[in-house]
Amino acid sequence: MTPAVVSTRDELTAARDALPGRVAVVMTMGALHEGHIRLIDVAGERGDSVLVTIFVNPLQFGVGEDLDRYPRTLDADVAICGAHGVDVVFAPGVEDMYPRGERVDRKHAGALGERLEGAVRPAHFDGVLTVVALLLELTRPDVAVFGEKDAQQLAVIRRMVSEQGYPVEIVGVTTVREPDGLAMSSRNRFLDPPERLAALALSQALVAGAQAAHDGPVAVLTRAQEVLAEVPQVDVDYIALVDEETWQEPDEKTRNARILVAGRIGSTRLIDNVPVVLGTQHPVG
Repeated sequence: MTPAVVSTRDELTAARDALPGRVAVVMTMGALHEGHIRLIDVAGERGDSVLVTIFVNPLQFGVGEDLDRYPRTLDADVAICGAHGVDVVFAPGVEDMYPRGERVDRKHAGALGERLEGAVRPAHFDGVLTVVALLLELTRPDVAVFGEKDAQQLAVIRRMVSEQGYPVEIVGVTTVREPDGLAMSSRNRFLDPPERLAALALSQALVAGAQAAHDGPVAVLTRAQEVLAEVPQVDVDYIALVDEETWQEPDEKTRNARILVAGRIGSTRLIDNVPVVLGTQHPVG
């Protein structure tokens, strides 16, 4: 199957209008890997038609971040989409997405978008929400599928959709991992072999922390920090435990939590997270 590939708003409108039944969208920046494929497959399960967007969004990159370095592999991405039943690929240029340039109607993530990733990357989530809102308006999906690897991003998107009343179901999909536990990421290709080995400390720290859940929040973070401290090649931006619902520090009532980590290995920045059920011996797959 070869998907229709469109790049302009008019082409997208025509292609979207022709899609039958319930439409599911997967929003990506391209350089598709097994994690994206899982999102596409879930979209196929949730919808009658699947639309994938491929757009490296400049609004979510800060000064000095890897916008220019971010991999662009459109031909390979389209082939992957075709192999997994995608009906339409929307691959716009910056001028197609933002014809008015910097005068685009920007969304704001609020306090949730200023913590953790938002503290390290100011205005990052504003850029994410701006493009997600625009893509929701352009693609008009019934379902939008996102990965839980970007857990804070998923949280701010859910909040925006709820507060602004977008008529779309948001579906989160569990992080897809390499056999050794490293979370799938388009940036993994930048790791050389020693860096790739060091990067395993991220997922190993999360697993170790989650396995200490029966001893409470302090034990979770302490154990994760101990694992990270053993690998000095990882320059940690943050390691944090949050209440899954409030995204604040857990309190005595918190049961469902999430431990998150971000750090640099060489010139590559990676993030990861896992759910934690406090007060239990919590296995992590």
